[in-house]
Amino acid sequence: MSLRTYLDTISKSPSLEELWDVHTQKMAEYGFDRLLYGFTRYRTPTSLGDPDDFVILTNLCPEYTNGFLRGGLYRDAPMVKWALENEGACSWAVLSEALASEQLTPKAQEVLQFNARFGVTAGYTVSFKTTSERAKGAIALIAAEDMGQRQADQVWARHGADIQLMNEITHLKILSLPHQTPARALTNRQRETLQWVGDGKTTQDIALLMGLTPATVEKHLRLAREALSVETTAQAVLKAAFANQMFVVDAPRN
Repeated sequence: MSLRTYLDTISKSPSLEELWDVHTQKMAEYGFDRLLYGFTRYRTPTSLGDPDDFVILTNLCPEYTNGFLRGGLYRDAPMVKWALENEGACSWAVLSEALASEQLTPKAQEVLQFNARFGVTAGYTVSFKTTSERAKGAIALIAAEDMGQRQADQVWARHGADIQLMNEITHLKILSLPHQTPARALTNRQRETLQWVGDGKTTQDIALLMGLTPATVEKHLRLAREALSVETTAQAVLKAAFANQMFVVDAPRN
């Protein structure tokens, strides 16, 4: 796939699924055949937020992603910590250097051992620039198991600038597309009521506009708050907007 074809396809991708399929194919051309992308808008000084609110895209096996994400290993992963403190690209060669100099904590070493079980041992991490203290995104570009870090570094020396640029463009496109997890999915009625709230309408206004009773409108708002795991309707509007679930064109019927 030519770079022009790739960029044209990425820019016109209507969904995360189509975008991710194209991006994984393109990165595999350089030998990075497994990817793990993560983004959060809910970072605090002590947490990255609820994992259910993360935007996660990966072609790694479920056993790995469940252990790394659901098992909480990401909290002690050295390259995740690097991504939180830096922007740009970093070779995983720094892991070998840190291990050799005994700079890694026991928990960090456990993460490396877990990664080794799945052949996640060589690659690059790209940490994306953000304008918000609460938002952060990064992607792990994992080298093929027969590639090794030295060969990955050689590929990066030749093509790293293009690879980094492609990932940065893909990241920006991801942020523009609707995303949701099953635990955060909204029905069309819930989405519509939140849209009207976002437009400044009262419960009584929304009831008239949607042809419902005020009690039914309140029910939809309550279910939206529950689906998004927030306490107030204002928080629900904000979280739905962050996930690009507000004012969705051709939203799935539900």
